[in-house]
Amino acid sequence: MRRRRWRTTGNALVRVALVWAVSTLTMLALAGILPDFRLQSDDGDSITQIGLTAAWGAGAFGLLSALVWPVVVRALLLVPALVLGLLVFFLNGSLLLIALRLIPDGRGEAAPETAVVVAAVMSAVASATSTALAVRDDEAYRRRLYRLAYRRRRRQGRGAAPRVGVAVPGLLVLQLDGVGYEVLREACNSALMPTVAGWLERGHRVAPWRTDWSSQTGASQLGILHGSTFDVPAFRWYEKDTREVMVCNRPTSAAELQRRAIERTGDGGLLTLDGASRGNLFSGGADQLALVLSVSARRGRANRSRSGYFAYFSDPANAVRTALSFVADAGREIVQSLRARIRGDRPRVSRGGLYPLIRAFATVVERDVVVAAVIGDMLAGRSVVYADLVAYDEVAHHSGPRGRDTDQVLERLDRSLALLARVAEHAPRPYRIVLLSDHGQSPGETFLARYGLTLKDLVRAGCGLPVSRRAGRTRSGAEARAAVLAALHRPEEEGEEAGPGPGSDPVVLASGNLALISFPDVPGRASRAGIERTHPALLATLANHPGVGFLLVDGVVLGPGGAEARLDVPGEAEELLAPFGPGAAAAVRRTDAFPHVADIMVNSAYDPDTGAVHAFEEQIGSHGGLGGEQGHPFLMWPAELSAPGEELVGAEAVHGVLRRWLREADGPQVPVAPPGDTWAGEPAPRDPGRYAAAPPARAADAVGGGTAAEVPQDSPPEGHIGGILPSDGSPARDETR
Repeated sequence: MRRRRWRTTGNALVRVALVWAVSTLTMLALAGILPDFRLQSDDGDSITQIGLTAAWGAGAFGLLSALVWPVVVRALLLVPALVLGLLVFFLNGSLLLIALRLIPDGRGEAAPETAVVVAAVMSAVASATSTALAVRDDEAYRRRLYRLAYRRRRRQGRGAAPRVGVAVPGLLVLQLDGVGYEVLREACNSALMPTVAGWLERGHRVAPWRTDWSSQTGASQLGILHGSTFDVPAFRWYEKDTREVMVCNRPTSAAELQRRAIERTGDGGLLTLDGASRGNLFSGGADQLALVLSVSARRGRANRSRSGYFAYFSDPANAVRTALSFVADAGREIVQSLRARIRGDRPRVSRGGLYPLIRAFATVVERDVVVAAVIGDMLAGRSVVYADLVAYDEVAHHSGPRGRDTDQVLERLDRSLALLARVAEHAPRPYRIVLLSDHGQSPGETFLARYGLTLKDLVRAGCGLPVSRRAGRTRSGAEARAAVLAALHRPEEEGEEAGPGPGSDPVVLASGNLALISFPDVPGRASRAGIERTHPALLATLANHPGVGFLLVDGVVLGPGGAEARLDVPGEAEELLAPFGPGAAAAVRRTDAFPHVADIMVNSAYDPDTGAVHAFEEQIGSHGGLGGEQGHPFLMWPAELSAPGEELVGAEAVHGVLRRWLREADGPQVPVAPPGDTWAGEPAPRDPGRYAAAPPARAADAVGGGTAAEVPQDSPPEGHIGGILPSDGSPARDETR
């Protein structure tokens, strides 16, 4: 035992010495390259003296970073997260200036702007060195992971009571926002996502499920986490009783929707028992929250929705690495946009302005922070974790669901999944990883680009109201924009979406290829007869427009050429809506019963041959209504869990399946039936008998879920783990503060 302690202490000292040495060499190199950075006196020094000066400066900078940095970040808790990300460089540079002043005889000196550069480079190099050494030392790697888990448990008051018996498996649910079933199939078959393909080869199963009419994150995630999608007719809609516009990615609206769902179901949500919610619109009843929109409107230190940012940026190396990846991805978007313009790609939407920064936030910052938070949850041994990765959805809206741009995003998401799977092997309990999506994406030219006017212009023309000569654009309602606003302490959108202006003009709101028209001066839901009496040309104008697929008005579906079907007459709606796929009539019939259904619901035209729709927003990859792949997300689960059963229809059904899987963890395991197909409808190229039983228990399972301070018997995975995030091409530390 004593020999092991001496060896452990010796290894730690060697690692510290090596990191110090590399930092010293880095500082010497930067002093030779940068003109405003010196490590010698005015009279000149020997090489030995310069080396000692660099060692002194590197040691002082490392010590200050370790001791002062966490305190500074905690003091800046109320600073907006994105502002903190920018302040990271200046704070790091300030620490370096202080470290240089601690060098004897004033031999260290740097211009303030140079100090920022030197500090950033040294932090990145020290982090890379520390990670490389820790990965090469298996014992050190295990100790650091479990030390982190023990700290987390002690802070939460749960570390004192060790578990007894066999460790109960935890459930890790990862949502790939906007990735449809067919897109996942193609990505696995083309080796874009080797991690997911490997899971399928080793026993995971995957199947599509069908969304409601409102095929968007707000409805789907509310149903998955809280078990209710009732009265969520679209991404945004107008409520006449409150005269407010509800928007699913607006924090106040998300909080209200969550409250309504809890009141309707009488249950706090899927994550109420030792759960964590990361990067979601809703909390799911979890006590551990980070980047959750429904609580982001809260001010002050009690707002845990942004706590993930501060926990992540408390390590300056994380901040530097993510910031560099952020800049790289923003530049990548600018280059990709220019290439699309040069090639003359069609369809195409504007990708200028702040969009490159919003995209980089979704594909880098939010991804890295969410992944880091999930890693912390696994190391803390939480029972259930639900996390949303929005990168693909954001890029697909502007680049299309398929193409080089989205392929790159899928590759990076797959690397994030690989990282989480490796860390799960070192968690104090085994984890079953469930992968799912909330909706898919359907391609197509926008309504404005195809027909030269917005739906709002068409509605005003049908009502005999003046139409602007210059067609306006409907801003995209992607989730990433709301996340950026929340990070900037500006969670509320302003302008048209805050509420309708004075007067009786119709309110037209877009939700992908679904639009909602409401007449604010008409109490309750407007009747068809009333609309035709007040605006005799409106319904015919909309129904017969080539960009419109069908309307829902007062319990009646209207199609082109005078076609109509009453929802209360069996078979009529099924026949009229058959081109939109199975279940379309049932989805429309359910929405028609919502208290806040719009006076007129408009679904765009859909081409079954190409799968194309026409978004009423500026999106060439859209979702929100009926038509194509947007309504067919996927659910992927490990073979030791019971099969979902019949075809899943609606997010509420997915919620029920996840509930059942949580119950299975505490009771006898459900026998695994013969696996049959891995992909629905395709034979699996494997030996069926191989998956008839649960996989052999890992050493972590046999440990019995002891305290987090215990060291597991299994070895860490071979190769580079990459620390706590998958930033492109950048090594990462293997410890999250």
